[in-house]
Amino acid sequence: MGAKGEINWKRCDEYGERMEYYARNERNVWKFFRRERRFERWEAYLEPAFEDWMELLDGVRRRIPRRKMEPADENRLVRTIKEKFPDQKDRL
Repeated sequence: MGAKGEINWKRCDEYGERMEYYARNERNVWKFFRRERRFERWEAYLEPAFEDWMELLDGVRRRIPRRKMEPADENRLVRTIKEKFPDQKDRL
């Protein structure tokens, strides 16, 4: 786990390359970053895929019982995802 307020995950991108991702909340706006390998530099990920938003949502939901995040954080994130991906509402 990175710094406080960061949520990390790994998955393969659309080309099958293993990628590392993280997102951090800056003034109620989630900023995403990614890199290909452990020692590569993090780059801004400006148009995160729906799957990455879902990984972030999962991370937020896992932190609520540990009191690291609040239900309001989850509610704001769900609202943001619904705005960005209106055709995916049934998957939330």
